[in-house]
Amino acid sequence: MDLNSDLGEWDLPADAGDDVRMFGLVTSANIACGFHAGNAESMLASVRSAADNGVSLGAHPSYRDREGFGRRDQEVDAATLIADILEQVEALTHAADSAGDSADVRIRYLKPHGALYNRIAVDPVQADAVALAARDAGLPLLGLAGTAIHTAADGHGVQFFREAFVDRAYLSDGRLVPRAVAGAVLTDPAAVAVRAIRMVADGAVEAIDGTVIRVELDSLCVHGDTPGAFAMAAAVREHLTAAEVELRAFA
Repeated sequence: MDLNSDLGEWDLPADAGDDVRMFGLVTSANIACGFHAGNAESMLASVRSAADNGVSLGAHPSYRDREGFGRRDQEVDAATLIADILEQVEALTHAADSAGDSADVRIRYLKPHGALYNRIAVDPVQADAVALAARDAGLPLLGLAGTAIHTAADGHGVQFFREAFVDRAYLSDGRLVPRAVAGAVLTDPAAVAVRAIRMVADGAVEAIDGTVIRVELDSLCVHGDTPGAFAMAAAVREHLTAAEVELRAFA
């Protein structure tokens, strides 16, 4: 099982928080590419941390929305969205190329961020654009199973990996609870770790309304900016290891 986190979401090193320690826990890292957070310095530092820790490097593109941290829905035409994603992949590629001559320092997958991630779960038009961008970049996609982006990826021959969230609440239809709703973000390390084990062992999770829903997953996510992210990631890793679940990158 893969354990991933959204990292590199800082502009000044003093704001990096637990980023460095998180690289020691995860097997894949989704790196902000400048549109919602991050800059050349954070991308280079993240690439180096990924290489130093043997962590798979992923691009984490967003809508062009630094003010809203990429969490505001956007109406963007397909051509613009494709260009924006490829621009962000290029920025992270430049950081990887600048990091050294290690063969492992390269982007291995693409995971959209924030509002874009949620939009392409239900919007076939924007999902199609993201899948085309991934195809043009030659990268697999990481997203929610059985959604519009999964369908679009399959339609364009893009390899798709399935993600589940240990620190986010689910709706009964399998989508994530909007962050503005009370209880949408989970922060208890012990509860999150138990939830992770159930997801991996049983393919199930309790939705916010109490119903039990099925989840299909190749990777578990702990958001890097969730309060107590390091403690949660550590607890998840410890519980998975104790359950003899092999932790390794999916890409």
